[in-house]
Amino acid sequence: MDPDDVIATYDREGPAWAAARDRRLTERPWLDRALMLAPRPAGRRRVLDLGCGAGRPIAEYLVDRGCAVTGVDASRPMIELFARVVPRAAALHADMRGLRLSQSFDLILAWDSVFHLAPEAQREMFPTFAAHAAPRGLLLLTTGPKAGVAAGRIGQSALYHASLDPDEYRAHLGEADFEVLGFWPEEPACGGRSIWMARRRA
Repeated sequence: MDPDDVIATYDREGPAWAAARDRRLTERPWLDRALMLAPRPAGRRRVLDLGCGAGRPIAEYLVDRGCAVTGVDASRPMIELFARVVPRAAALHADMRGLRLSQSFDLILAWDSVFHLAPEAQREMFPTFAAHAAPRGLLLLTTGPKAGVAAGRIGQSALYHASLDPDEYRAHLGEADFEVLGFWPEEPACGGRSIWMARRRA
């Protein structure tokens, strides 16, 4: 189990996993809360979905709510699925590590994605979040509940997961000029995910 294998694993296993994914949107309360708090400039809210996968149900829901969604995924099969499933969204085949787009977003999602990175790569994501967040933009991030490495599964393959300590996430968010609005570890109403919500300072 190696973080460098994650993209290839999603290339191989991701399409079948996406087809079988539970369509119930357990994430909806968190998405709705983020949309309520995110700035809304003239026009549509701009959403950056980092590690977007196939786009269903999350990106699909956001587009239906009137958001302008840009999905980013390093797996070519997954971003090709995303482009077919959510044709009203922009699809970008790219690695979120070191990503620099020439635009800012009102809401950044890193949902079930950053925890596939090695700890040092996770630490390097906070400048990426800051570079793409509009003033008072929202970040919705899932991590593990505590520092460590864990093995998950997708299809027939092991899948790398890692987490920093919550105090370290909090420190990195502060250094990137985000205010932490809340941290909900192992939230039972959302499949046991550990969820961060933070707002970029103006």
